[in-house]
Amino acid sequence: MENSAIKIDNLTKKYKSLVAVDNLSLEIKKGELFGLLGINGAGKSTTIKMLCGLVKPDSGDAFILDKSIIKDSSIVKEFISVSLQETSIARNLTVKENLEFYASIFALKDEEKTNKINEIISKFNLNEVLTKKAKNLSGGWQRKLSIALSLISSPKVLFLDEPTLGLDVLARRELWKIIEELKGKITIVLTTHYMEEAETLCDNIAIMVNGKIKDIGSAEELIHKTNSKNFEDAFVKIATGGNE
Repeated sequence: MENSAIKIDNLTKKYKSLVAVDNLSLEIKKGELFGLLGINGAGKSTTIKMLCGLVKPDSGDAFILDKSIIKDSSIVKEFISVSLQETSIARNLTVKENLEFYASIFALKDEEKTNKINEIISKFNLNEVLTKKAKNLSGGWQRKLSIALSLISSPKVLFLDEPTLGLDVLARRELWKIIEELKGKITIVLTTHYMEEAETLCDNIAIMVNGKIKDIGSAEELIHKTNSKNFEDAFVKIATGGNE
């Protein structure tokens, strides 16, 4: 697993009679921006939450940089970060206070803390909103801040769960630019409902249906494999079994 950032072995999660993730196996390379796509209830968010240690699998295991999410969960949490659909910000704190709070959680030394916060402010162009309370920010700014906070710890693996959900076109494309700048520097796992987003950003894409992976490849490969006119058409064929 020398070139593997994430290796999933037969991961399963059930909620009573519902099988949310069904015997999932998958490998993601270091530095890859990997997309997980599927309709609502396909198992994408549950997969992310298991990999991040937020939900315990019923069976199977996964290894992040060779560390088990079950046996080495505390170690895994040291080099991963996540930005979930539920925006992870302290709404009553200002943007700057949010950055300082997150930096203190990771026990950064004073100089390191200052340098990291300044780096994040610059990367995300946060200067104009630094003194605003997070709850008063637009949806786009809140999502941007959530992703910014997920990078405070300098993670080696970053999970982005629907990072641009509900954003307007301009805000979405601004976040795309930031995500693209991270490509190759860290491993990113992205879930999204936006076909253009997956096609634009992702090196490889897995399409999930009922907790299983139906197909995997680059957007171009999936279009070719399904003889489709575009990626959205390919997704529909794969998700509905129309390519079989």
